[in-house]
Amino acid sequence: MARAENKETAGSATRLVADIARSMRARKGLTQEQLGSELGFSAAAVSAMETCAQPASDAMLVELERVLGDGMGIFEQAREYVRLDKYPAQFKDYALLEQRALGLSLYATLVVHGLFQTEEYAQALIGGGYPPLSEERVEELVEVRMVRRALFERDPVALIELILEESVLRRTIGSEEVMRGQMRHLAECTRRRNVTLQVLPLDAGLSGEYAGARGGMNLIETPDHDHLVYLEPQDESLLIKDPGKVSTYAQRYAEIRAQALGPRESLGLIERLAGDQQ
Repeated sequence: MARAENKETAGSATRLVADIARSMRARKGLTQEQLGSELGFSAAAVSAMETCAQPASDAMLVELERVLGDGMGIFEQAREYVRLDKYPAQFKDYALLEQRALGLSLYATLVVHGLFQTEEYAQALIGGGYPPLSEERVEELVEVRMVRRALFERDPVALIELILEESVLRRTIGSEEVMRGQMRHLAECTRRRNVTLQVLPLDAGLSGEYAGARGGMNLIETPDHDHLVYLEPQDESLLIKDPGKVSTYAQRYAEIRAQALGPRESLGLIERLAGDQQ
């Protein structure tokens, strides 16, 4: 929904899209109501987009390309950059790296990694966070989180590993029904040839070794084959490029992987928690 404060804080991509859409609408002699009718949106939604009170949604950008784009691809290309405007400031650099990565090795300790969340899980998680967010901002963040899943279908394919603490699977977010849906989605993800999912069991430390004690991490291989580490503690962000430090994190990740259940065992546990296996 539109918010007056957005007009002051809108990002550059959001402002550029608004200016281009307004100019192209005027050139075609369309009112906001007429454009909204062709797009499948209300005149109020068009007005909010043109004044930056509400950034264009991904769906609106698709329709703007169809109705106003004239085959130039302007609004299609803008989708990635408008999406970045909507992310929290500390996440924007990582979001670009994630979508372009050749490989991701992810370790999540508290909740399901955002790339693997269902819409219902993300809605409950973001909506129940602190500090509280407006319903409009929650919807905006859920939308851009779901768009991240396009990485699974990207060509060239990205290789993605995820290690989840078992406690993540047992922590109810939203409701039991939401969690069943989330478990089934994780099980579906494991069947992708470019995805490996493992669970670090609760009893991993019984042997006296527990490599995951220092928290989650994202290891990234870029298209240039650079290796980076991204951390996000308490809404802060840290992108590590130093080769020596990256190597230490990679070695730690390898130890976590070695202590985790194998992919088949992990899938079996997820299916049991979803109630799909006895």
